[in-house]
Amino acid sequence: MKRISFIALLITCFLSCSKQYDTVSAKSTDSQNSTAANFYFAAIEADNQSGNVTYYHVSTHPAFRLYFSKPVDTSTVSTNVQLKQNTTVIPVNFSYEKHDSVIVVKPISALNYISKYTLYLYSGLKSKTQVALGVNYQFTQVTTIDSTDKFPRITDTKLLNLVEKNSFNYFWLWGNPISGMAKERFTSDIVTTGGTGFAIMGIPAAVKRSFITRAEGLARVTKIVNFLDVNAQKYHGAFAHWLNGNSGATIPFSTYDNGADLVETSYLMEGLLTARQYFNGTAADEVSLRATINKLWQNVEWDWFTRGGQNVLYWHWSPNYAWTMNVQIKGWNEALITYVMAASSPTHSINAAVYSSGWASNGGMKNGNTYYGQVLPLGPSNGGPLFFEHYSFLGINPNGLKDAYANYKLQTQSHSLINYNYCVANPKHFNGYSDSCWGLTASDDNISGYSAHEPNNDLGIITPTAALSSLPYTPTQSLAALRFFYYKLGDKLWNSYYGFGDAFNLTNPWFDTDFLAIDQMPIVVMIENYRSKQIWNLFTGCPEVKTGLIKLGFTAPYL
Repeated sequence: MKRISFIALLITCFLSCSKQYDTVSAKSTDSQNSTAANFYFAAIEADNQSGNVTYYHVSTHPAFRLYFSKPVDTSTVSTNVQLKQNTTVIPVNFSYEKHDSVIVVKPISALNYISKYTLYLYSGLKSKTQVALGVNYQFTQVTTIDSTDKFPRITDTKLLNLVEKNSFNYFWLWGNPISGMAKERFTSDIVTTGGTGFAIMGIPAAVKRSFITRAEGLARVTKIVNFLDVNAQKYHGAFAHWLNGNSGATIPFSTYDNGADLVETSYLMEGLLTARQYFNGTAADEVSLRATINKLWQNVEWDWFTRGGQNVLYWHWSPNYAWTMNVQIKGWNEALITYVMAASSPTHSINAAVYSSGWASNGGMKNGNTYYGQVLPLGPSNGGPLFFEHYSFLGINPNGLKDAYANYKLQTQSHSLINYNYCVANPKHFNGYSDSCWGLTASDDNISGYSAHEPNNDLGIITPTAALSSLPYTPTQSLAALRFFYYKLGDKLWNSYYGFGDAFNLTNPWFDTDFLAIDQMPIVVMIENYRSKQIWNLFTGCPEVKTGLIKLGFTAPYL
């Protein structure tokens, strides 16, 4: 599909008909209506476009023409032709053409941008000879994107600074006041283990960019670490996915997932080791912090999660249900970091066979096929959701990293470009997808509530973290998305405190007003890795991590 410019992203006008509504065609197909041969609805034209059930480029000042087989009784029009936004009736003017056999509907005032409206045609409409239409119809329109900038243009450097700062604010300003941990989402008091790990990784970046002071960052990490040490429930040293941020008690993620989550624990340890490397001073408070981090890190019994010495790690364990979840951690997905942390442990390490047989399935995680012009070394067809290439690589630098299974620079870049090229091709014809509006990953949505969006599960949802957290891999494409999200959609998508809302849908218009820690915080870390490689350098500077990567067969210039 050829490139669609942003001005050409103007509305999708599509027909949505339930069982009680007939579809639109050039000629009525209502065989049940005995009067159809005398008076029937023939077609709709939207802004001079016709012949389809889906219309594009309908403006905020549209003209809808409704064609009928015979002249209509104009006195019945106002009560039987209505334009609504949800349940609100929009004032319109009616005019008539072709001897009153065409109704022209025009809103009195301009419609809102990127909004859904429905034009209803009710069965009570009559012809001049008083024959009732007898059938209901409805037509749905989504109005155009406003092409004007919503904020003054600034340099890309200033824009990156702004987005990095506001995204960090989600954790800094909205974290739990008792534990200091990151809340799962804006509308919840639950704190997230993995999201907190990502947030901790953002603290060195925030200090570097002068969002906070080093002393403030140290105090926050110390609060979190002490809470994890003293208050938080632990299971063979591992942590649950969700915690009560005031007490540290486990909050079940699901019925059987009420204990250890090894993948979330690995994200937390990824953050803690980054903080340990950063706060490397000789003052007592920094020395004490490092000691507590080492205690937490060394107490995780990674090898115990091989479930009796199997050559694979298991994701969950419950004190009530034991191994009932029975989920083996196998690649390719977001959990590479779990095996790296397990191999890096100085106290409870796994051996290389657990990685090769468990994670890599002895090569079974390889792909090697080409999608949208990109060879994908690992993973499912079309790559899967983009968080696969974010969570582990917040700390692990993929550049120059190789093992027996992949070149990880190629893996991260190819997956991101497949996601980008898929959105540009837009095979499902969702409104708004383009070379500046792309990015599919797990997020909120207005279709199912929450889903792992990706080319094989594309619901029309764009998630800002997908493109923005891929900035180190696809800088040109990600910067284009950043500019579009901020300048063109910023009036609906941007929050002056916490950055971009979690997700949006331009086909069935919706802009999320919620924020998720696991989506906001990777934006911070990956912007900084793009700008300075700071977090990559800190994490891969950990002696244990270097040992673990080498143990698993990785090579890289930094090892």
